Amino acid sequence: MQIELAEILETIRMTEVEHFDIRTVTMGINLKDCTSDNLETLKRNIYEKITRTASEHVKTAKLVESQYGISIANKRISITPLSLVADGFHPEDFVEIATVMDKAASELGIDYLGGYSALVQKGFSKGDLNLIKSIPETLSSTKHICSSINVATTKAGINMDAVYLMAKIIKQTAEKTADRDGIGCAKLVVFANVPEDNPFIAGAFHGVSEPDIVVNVGISGPGVILKAVQESPESDFATLSDRIRRMAFKITRAGEFIGRKVAELQNIPFGIVDISLAPTPMPGDSIADIIKAMGIEDVGGAGTTAALALLNDAVKRGGLMASSHVGGMSGAFIPVSEDDGMIKAAEKGNITLEKLEAMTSVCSVGIDMVAVPGDTSAEVIAGLIADECAIGVTNNKTTAVRVIPVPGKSVGQAADYGGLLGIAPVMPISKLNNSNFIKRGGRIPAPAKGINN
Repeated sequence: MQIELAEILETIRMTEVEHFDIRTVTMGINLKDCTSDNLETLKRNIYEKITRTASEHVKTAKLVESQYGISIANKRISITPLSLVADGFHPEDFVEIATVMDKAASELGIDYLGGYSALVQKGFSKGDLNLIKSIPETLSSTKHICSSINVATTKAGINMDAVYLMAKIIKQTAEKTADRDGIGCAKLVVFANVPEDNPFIAGAFHGVSEPDIVVNVGISGPGVILKAVQESPESDFATLSDRIRRMAFKITRAGEFIGRKVAELQNIPFGIVDISLAPTPMPGDSIADIIKAMGIEDVGGAGTTAALALLNDAVKRGGLMASSHVGGMSGAFIPVSEDDGMIKAAEKGNITLEKLEAMTSVCSVGIDMVAVPGDTSAEVIAGLIADECAIGVTNNKTTAVRVIPVPGKSVGQAADYGGLLGIAPVMPISKLNNSNFIKRGGRIPAPAKGINN
């Protein structure tokens, strides 16, 4: 379907929302052809492939921004999961490789580089384990590198050994960046059913079934949807859903148009548009505010999950009508520190971890950019991850955890990360002992619905 510039201008005129932007154009780069048994050769191959392939990415995105008047907030790169490219190397070698990739990202003007990743839902290779062991050092010593680990799928079940290991890695990463309130954990996410074409950080990586190079785009737009809801104060739910769907259609068309232009000018394929609603800490750019505009006093109140389900479904309906290439996460994000309304609700105690877990069943991620007390045990964090994985595996959907045990801080305090990462109020978490459960180890079997052939 041809997308005309007139549609983009109409979108801007009709929404009149200051915060509408394209959240990211992410270039995915295959690094499988960079493999070598020699560390120096491998580092050189990776550096040269990234800098050569993405040499015009930021420049092109800025050109498209200026030409069409729609801001692109982030210019990113995702790579083949590094554990596959560097299998056989030691943890300290992975840190060296990450340093080289960080250098390439800095030189290119890239905001973030995703793909410091491993897929371990059924078990670990040597490369997987060594990459995971290197995560705390890598995330504490680099600026642009982001890490994601998939520990569960509907087909494989939940790798509880991986869940427990990642909880320990989260604790270590927080301690390694204790002088910055554990900010390393903001670049680390643990997944169930991870999508291989996700353009959003920290979970982006370039899947093994992807082309050699591709551009994926992630839209934003909570402010656009908020305006649509505010203009329908007395509409019934069907009418409200229809209004949200129509606005989602327009912003998805705008997102695909921008993504295709960035890809076309670099003579590389366009991949997908991720229709996830991605909030920011700016007032009026909030998923929580959309829920409040539907008629709930604050996010976390009774009806919150139903409101989020309506929102998520309507956005998907509009996005799928607008594009034949919808992919990635494509569900509303509810990160606490990155959403102005969620921050305020957490500060008041109106939103809890238990409510966020319930909301996960109808949206993407769920426990996202959540700060908990620094003395939270690895076993409790592992339980939190396992619970989210259970929701994802049972419902055959993506779920994830990005949690920050803030060193030295407790409930009532906050960590200020600035920019899009926002302010993370430290939220209470259950201290009930679950260590005997977590230490059983092994794999929680796949649910019966995973056998669907």
